[in-house]
Amino acid sequence: MSLPAQTIDLPLDTPARSASRHWFRLGDFPIVPAAILLIIALVAIFANVLAPHNPELGSLSARFKPPFWQAKGSYQYLLGTDQLGRDVLSRLIYGARISMIVGFTAVIFAGAIGTMLGIISGYLGGWVDQVIMRLTDTWLALPALTFAIFLAAIVGPSMWNIVIILGVTYWTRYARVIRGEVLSLREREFVRLAIVAGCSKWTIMRRHILPNVINSAIVLGTLMLGVVIITEATLSFLGIGVPPPQPAWGLMLSDGKQGLMVGYWWLTVFPGLCIMLMVLSANLLGDWLRVKLDPQLRQL
Repeated sequence: MSLPAQTIDLPLDTPARSASRHWFRLGDFPIVPAAILLIIALVAIFANVLAPHNPELGSLSARFKPPFWQAKGSYQYLLGTDQLGRDVLSRLIYGARISMIVGFTAVIFAGAIGTMLGIISGYLGGWVDQVIMRLTDTWLALPALTFAIFLAAIVGPSMWNIVIILGVTYWTRYARVIRGEVLSLREREFVRLAIVAGCSKWTIMRRHILPNVINSAIVLGTLMLGVVIITEATLSFLGIGVPPPQPAWGLMLSDGKQGLMVGYWWLTVFPGLCIMLMVLSANLLGDWLRVKLDPQLRQL
């Protein structure tokens, strides 16, 4: 007598879990990306203590020293020096501070604008929705990097100018996503009960709508952090971002590109690795947050 065939239910996988499958985890928490971001944050906070040299001052007699493990390297300059004799390690440490300040401040600024406009557009509807969404569509039609370069060329290079430019460039991502959620939330029972209770529209948006979309804004902000850092590095690389002699990672790449062809590889490899690690870690952590905070994905 043949036995009935048995079916085995395999657990479904999600894109976030597949992407970070080979990363060390604590439970389902991506511990390696989180640890990398935490280390970069601590380095940025304590840059004054950790940096062995002044990142903006150098000695021409110490130009183009290689890392300490290569011939003619020195333990005084662990990761070598640049074309002006400035310590690469110190510039990387202070560059982490600039990337953190610009990245997080720009994400918060863009998120505040986009979330506010998305809530207003989605809840009020009508001509207000049409005006905000047509403005959003126009903004999204512009290439983000080209638009950021255009604005940076107008206002001039400055760290805080770059924060404003990045916020103005990327607020549309938040507005579009948040509006879609608000369109669903405004039909829920708790919103209808608030209307019956006599709450004003602004009170409903502030006390009932905003708390229900803040998770999506946080997840989107985490995913946008990598995009913002890449854009800031690109602007600095082109010379219209953080002005010299401040040690931005993108500016270090720009300064070292000429020396790359003659063997001074450390001038571009180290800042490039820092950018790559920070962006990759932010994206993986944001992907994990998306899975944890999205009820539909959390059930998979």
